[in-house]
Amino acid sequence: MLQIGDEVVYFSAVFLLVMLGTRSATGASLLTAFLYVFMVMFRFPPVPADQAGRVLRPRTPAGGVPVVAHRGGSHDAPENTLAAIREASRNGATGVELDLSFTADGVPVLMHDETVDRTTNGSGPVNKMQFSQLRRLDAAARHRLREKFSGEKVPTLQEAVDECIRHQLTIFFDVKGQPDKAASVLHEMYEKFPVLYNTSVVSSFEPKVIYKMRQTDPNVVTALTHRPWRLSRFDDGTPRSLSSWGHLWTAVLDVLLDWAHHHILWKLCGVSAILVQKDFISQDYVQYWAEREVEVVGWTVNTAVEKDYYQNLLNIGFVTDSLLEDCDPHY
Repeated sequence: MLQIGDEVVYFSAVFLLVMLGTRSATGASLLTAFLYVFMVMFRFPPVPADQAGRVLRPRTPAGGVPVVAHRGGSHDAPENTLAAIREASRNGATGVELDLSFTADGVPVLMHDETVDRTTNGSGPVNKMQFSQLRRLDAAARHRLREKFSGEKVPTLQEAVDECIRHQLTIFFDVKGQPDKAASVLHEMYEKFPVLYNTSVVSSFEPKVIYKMRQTDPNVVTALTHRPWRLSRFDDGTPRSLSSWGHLWTAVLDVLLDWAHHHILWKLCGVSAILVQKDFISQDYVQYWAEREVEVVGWTVNTAVEKDYYQNLLNIGFVTDSLLEDCDPHY
């Protein structure tokens, strides 16, 4: 839960900032009171700690930390495929992270990108293709092990869920957008497969997705995904904007978003975990969230040295592209 001291500090900060901007103590008091009432009335409580623990801290061999295969383990097999799920299980993963997308005819499928170009032998946006068209594509066509996995198909969400349940893997459903449609489809999956309440997480960079999921089904374990400086820089660190003013403006927005994630959004959505880019995680950071009963999961951890750090020093779960060898990050 949010500590009483936290609430005093946060709302005092809001009060002071508003008063400095408006020079009106009355206006600042009213706005601060409104925000407090809004948080109390519309925030979702987190799921019970024992349920979150079963999902985020499943039993692992020799008491190790949970290891989640990113997109099913995109280095070891074609990403977001049934083959990747099977390989992840065979290689010792406790869970898989899978990306939810939708075809033009509304079929929920696994696909990370907006287009099929990078991972298949096809071309074009996923949401402009009929499922029958998507199904004809080879999802292994551009993978380094394409000969081994030749002919692998893009799976439906239900096919992937079936496969994960069969292999007793925790599922991290990563949702990029379309909160209403995603929440509805995932809720159907939870109703059809109740075991998911104790074996899966719905995660997203977008707080509105998580809020809608909790609104649709408050019993689902959820997580916010976060990477500091995401608005101003690409995954590899290069600036998104060539303009100095554009970069400065997005950097300011990044600071505000980061503050909101750590002080407001997690509480409003009632998340049980936060998935954070690996370079921003330390022991102090893990402790900060532990005090709020929120689990930290790092991504994307791809070297033996990093994995040892997460296993033996941080003692938290992590997401990786490979369970077999060191590899470059897959953005």
